[in-house]
Amino acid sequence: MPKQIVNIIEFPNLYDILYEVNHLFEFDIYNYKNHKDFIDEFQSNKLQESILILKTDNYAQLQKKITTKNKILVFNLLPISLEKMLDQININLIKQKYHSQSKLIINNYYLDLNSKIFSNKRFKLKLTEKETEIISFLNKEKKAIKISTLQSQIWGHFAELETHTVETHIYRLRKKIKDTFDDDNFIINSKEGYRIIS
Repeated sequence: MPKQIVNIIEFPNLYDILYEVNHLFEFDIYNYKNHKDFIDEFQSNKLQESILILKTDNYAQLQKKITTKNKILVFNLLPISLEKMLDQININLIKQKYHSQSKLIINNYYLDLNSKIFSNKRFKLKLTEKETEIISFLNKEKKAIKISTLQSQIWGHFAELETHTVETHIYRLRKKIKDTFDDDNFIINSKEGYRIIS
């Protein structure tokens, strides 16, 4: 999974400080000497979900150009302890990650990985943890997946499961989707394995 991103805009001293200890972070940091460079890259769609750190005087200019997917942290009351600043960054990254996990769109359905709700515009279906993982994995792979691969990826390489256990989980999941949405073709079974056709 790619790291989350923290963009530091027109704040070179802060970037230099954080760069010295960036090996301690679970996120990547990028430095922009001016807000125009950041906006150019942002509009190229590379930075749609990231955190921005800037000074107060840059806020109004950027607010017109960016979307609400970006969390803006404005540090204008300096000095601030490095520990407090990192706490604020990490809290906002956690919130952003949690929020982004509830946006998985698969065909005409929505899968919320946090609440485990599978829905369309009319109906909702509560899934189990394993059912959520199965749909998420099949959607990510975009090809037919064999039972042995599902077994190792969803239940773990060392899980002692019989083949029919995996098949039973998928059978029940397909039945729930059929009963709730009247969709018998969301997960397709063929000799190559199971897949979601998008």
